Amino acid sequence: MEINSPKGIKRILSDCKTIAVVGLSSNTWRASNSVSAYMQSKGYRIIPVNPNETEVLEEKAYASLAEVPEQLQLVNVFRRSEEAGAVVDEAIRAGAKAVWLQEGVIDQAAAKRALDAGLLVVMDRCILKEHARMQRALRNVETDD
Repeated sequence: MEINSPKGIKRILSDCKTIAVVGLSSNTWRASNSVSAYMQSKGYRIIPVNPNETEVLEEKAYASLAEVPEQLQLVNVFRRSEEAGAVVDEAIRAGAKAVWLQEGVIDQAAAKRALDAGLLVVMDRCILKEHARMQRALRNVETDD
């Protein structure tokens, strides 16, 4: 599947109910916090990954993906583009099913490595916006019936 494929986005949002969020901050003014709180409110389990936090959104925080004690489904990356490649490589090593590089996070080489490793890949998109778009589309289909 290609980067940002509509089918891939739909599959991630439908199948990946646990999201490890790299760079998740307890600061409610940060996008990582508000986006993750939204996803949590929609039934997704959030796993904070940030060495500077102990708990975010009432979930235990881990210093790295390698420390998360369970199989990773989706790794959502809230880091600078120049730091994204290392996170993607860690997600591949950890056996994640998908990586999502948030809006403004772009690393073509890392995205290709993830694709080549069999992961679903979204880059430079906001998971909240994509989730809201999918929910609107579902409501529109239901009202057309």
